[in-house]
Amino acid sequence: MASEAVRQRMVRRLAAQGIADERVLKAMGAVARHAFVDGALAAQAYEDTSLPIGLGQTISKPSVVARMVELLLAAPALADQPQARLGRVLEIGTGCGYQAAVLSHVTREVYSIERLRGLHEKARANLRPLRLATVHLLLGDGMQGYPAGAPYAGIIAAAGGADLPAAWLDQLAPGGRLVAPVQSGNAGQALVIIDKTNRGVERRFLEAVNFVPLKSGIA
Repeated sequence: MASEAVRQRMVRRLAAQGIADERVLKAMGAVARHAFVDGALAAQAYEDTSLPIGLGQTISKPSVVARMVELLLAAPALADQPQARLGRVLEIGTGCGYQAAVLSHVTREVYSIERLRGLHEKARANLRPLRLATVHLLLGDGMQGYPAGAPYAGIIAAAGGADLPAAWLDQLAPGGRLVAPVQSGNAGQALVIIDKTNRGVERRFLEAVNFVPLKSGIA
């Protein structure tokens, strides 16, 4: 599973599924997804499937991670800088740390917040060998965001609620973009993009997704 060839097959599959941003494809190829799942699941690490990571949570499908990161990088602030890194990003829901590792390749700085202490510690253990100086892991209530690091050029969430917390919009920088799942009709979820522009906040709904529920508090 440590083979570069295995990850590159996953990258080629992502490209065939429509992921076109070379920054995203390179980042997905650089991060060893098998290092973020239990050893018994390592053989499935590069399949396009979500996998359990404990405490009722999952690591998202590679295609979903790639899609959301690509959407984040399409923020208006980077419209004329197709090779640039995004500035400071807030990730809601660290999980096992995989997406934070991917984000570290395409952003200047990542603040990642997790409400479940067990997963926060797991992410710390998973990311420690990578020595990612630009990734900051936080234990806290993601629904409150992280005001101390604001404003953020991008906010990305790995859990979905009935609506987006006002704190996230407040902490998004002008020209920034928020990508998150939200409840839509028939109790399902859809991806939503929020762009904060000089004309105000612009919201666009995209495809259906399936994420764990957004919850408050620390557990």
